[in-house]
Amino acid sequence: MTILRAAISAALFLIGTMGQAVLAQDVTLTSRDGSVEISGDLLGFDGEFYRVQTLYGELTVDGSGVLCDGPACPNLTDYVARLTLSGSATMGRLVVPALVQAFADRQGYRVVRTQPDTDTMLLSLTEADGRVAGELTLKLRSTDQGFADLLTNEADIVMAQREMRARERSDAMLAGLGDMQDGRRGRVLALDGLVPVVSDGNPITKISPSVLADVLTGQVSNWSDLGGPDAPITLHLRGEGAGLWQVVEDRLLAPAGGQLVSGVLRYDSDQTLAEGVVRDPFGLGLVSASAAGGAVPLGLTGACGFTLQADRLSLKTEDYPLSAPMFLYLPARRLPKLGRDFMRFTRSDAAQLVIRRAGLTDQAPEEVGIKAQGDRFANAITQAGPEIGLDALQRLVADLTDRRRLSLSFRFEAGSARLDAQSRSNVALLAQMLEAGRYDARDLLFAGFSDGDGGAAANQRIAEKRAGAVLTAVKQAAETANLDQITLSARGYGEALPMACDDSAWGRQVNRRVEVWLR
Repeated sequence: MTILRAAISAALFLIGTMGQAVLAQDVTLTSRDGSVEISGDLLGFDGEFYRVQTLYGELTVDGSGVLCDGPACPNLTDYVARLTLSGSATMGRLVVPALVQAFADRQGYRVVRTQPDTDTMLLSLTEADGRVAGELTLKLRSTDQGFADLLTNEADIVMAQREMRARERSDAMLAGLGDMQDGRRGRVLALDGLVPVVSDGNPITKISPSVLADVLTGQVSNWSDLGGPDAPITLHLRGEGAGLWQVVEDRLLAPAGGQLVSGVLRYDSDQTLAEGVVRDPFGLGLVSASAAGGAVPLGLTGACGFTLQADRLSLKTEDYPLSAPMFLYLPARRLPKLGRDFMRFTRSDAAQLVIRRAGLTDQAPEEVGIKAQGDRFANAITQAGPEIGLDALQRLVADLTDRRRLSLSFRFEAGSARLDAQSRSNVALLAQMLEAGRYDARDLLFAGFSDGDGGAAANQRIAEKRAGAVLTAVKQAAETANLDQITLSARGYGEALPMACDDSAWGRQVNRRVEVWLR
């Protein structure tokens, strides 16, 4: 990590000082009337625009208005769109090639796949006459390395199994790559989750996140402490550079304020990790929900009795607390047209089908009937505190009984009024559905819920405020939607419908949410 950070710092220093250095003038762009001339290093050409590093900083120039001279000038006749994606090897092997193939089929291209080395895959998109229209290079590395490649201009898009961290966002801003928290910079490609797994025959069926953190830090080291056999727990985890390991750091270790216990077995892939757990009767692993294989997933529970499983619907709604979406991050610069078309395709219905076939959870919105909510309503009655009376529960049921829940939910970053990464992506997705007229003539209710901390009246107000904020964000994002065709409203229900126990930070986080109910 130290070497990687040093490399990033060196790259940022170079980028920051390029405007002061004497640059090799690889290209000269001259306006067609000869009145304007720009010289500098050609950083990229997307088929329409040149991107040039000049003495005055990085400039983007419309190619139709200039003539290019110099050894780096592209061949405009036989232009090949090139795109480099770097980062998670899991994403680069599991889902991205399948999406490229589906995109190529729809565009009439043939895909030629080559692998120059074990860590690189080249996907060439060719026309019917054999001409190469585009080349996508996949660098099968780690999430950390993907972000490093983006900062050093060696990648156009990062494949990440975790959200970009604050330090990386700051570095990207300094490098002129834009605000990576902007919905246009970072988007969710597919949904997954982090699940604890054991071997078949282990009597343990569930574990709380707080106990899981205690196992990671060595405070709990024997299965007998969990109600199992008298045997030491062996931990199976991903390597330190993997995005999924960093989800463990961010979601379990950091809140617990502890250090990882020694003697952990590390793996380069989810598949080998799951296989290692299957062979170890006393093993406990943390793996992606899509790669559990023959290992047995444990439910996440709490002292109040709720147990949540990482199934398709709980991952879509983000009800499962250890969700781990797969992201694509791209800087604030134009991609080639082929790249822009591919990115739009990743949000299409056809792309969601590809994602499902790859064993991941897609983002296509689903409607869930009220009858499927039986366990949740039963839990609401069982766990209702003294401030939640029968009238509050009756109001909730009356408002929702003739509606269907949409699988898109909205949650907030810990200690913040800002939506989390998956929820920001859900805002864009719902706005896209509204713009397409998917819910015309429907009634959409944004239902806000809170955790049980504090007084019921205050929680009611907080829930109403959150519901209104999400509704406003969706309306602002749906710029071309005809909102006169849709009924939109927001209401708060406070702590009346908990999803998890309030006795832990993760439980309270799950309970603070906004749901969408349709009629």
